[in-house]
Amino acid sequence: MAVAFDTPATRFDPAPPQTASGLRVAGGWAVGAPARLGARPAASTLEAVQTLARRYPASLRAEQLADAARIASHVERILRPGASVADLGGGIGLFSPSCAALGMEAWLVDDFGDPVSRSFDLDDIGLHRPLGVRIVETPLQRWGEAFGDECLDVVTCFDSLEHWHHSPRAVFAEAYRALKPGGSLLISGPNAVNLRKRLTVPFGRSNWSRFEDWFYPEQFRGHVREPVLADLIRLVRELGFEKQAVWGRNWAGYPANGLRRVPAWLIDHALRPFPTLCSDLYVLARKPD
Repeated sequence: MAVAFDTPATRFDPAPPQTASGLRVAGGWAVGAPARLGARPAASTLEAVQTLARRYPASLRAEQLADAARIASHVERILRPGASVADLGGGIGLFSPSCAALGMEAWLVDDFGDPVSRSFDLDDIGLHRPLGVRIVETPLQRWGEAFGDECLDVVTCFDSLEHWHHSPRAVFAEAYRALKPGGSLLISGPNAVNLRKRLTVPFGRSNWSRFEDWFYPEQFRGHVREPVLADLIRLVRELGFEKQAVWGRNWAGYPANGLRRVPAWLIDHALRPFPTLCSDLYVLARKPD
């Protein structure tokens, strides 16, 4: 696949963030309005993300609303209005438009080859580009071709690396090159040995993709290799990053509302002190000055 850039088709160099006219949310704050560096919005990050989720097509809206809490937690970890962020493998999801709406210079890098992205074009969704998100359509092994040295403040990659049929080393080595000194890398993936899998695998239940997702599609886009926490920590250290924080969450089966939300909330909070048992693993790392 050729690398397809939004105009201009050159390597990115830092520039003032571009924002688009926003929509109103609680407190009179306009999502998409320019934000001052260090300023906090009048409405919560979650409310802003939920507002954007409601702009998705009806067939995607419920799924995006259910995912809003997870996306808001990601945004809050790296939010610095005016800073630049490149999100690797984010697809049609809410993270990059949320960052752009909250005042960041947001880039979305993906090959858009997964089933959902093939079914819904970004222009049909009508959210990402109008909010100022710049799109780089490319295999992730080549994503660095779009960016110069030390030009990004943040690189993120959420729940993507477990789908790759190639090594993650070159992808995140490019993140190290493209990040400014002091820049942040935030990566996440599903835990290969979370508590549920430890309890169910001994009884013969598979901890991998459903048979139907593996057997029937012409191209398998499911999980190839899920990491454990030690994998993610070693990954960032091998590439020269400084580990800043690790944590776990339990987003799987976390409903947006309803009676199931209470037990899901209790399980999530009970397991958070033990990241190696959680379903979702996170590592935040820093490029040394």
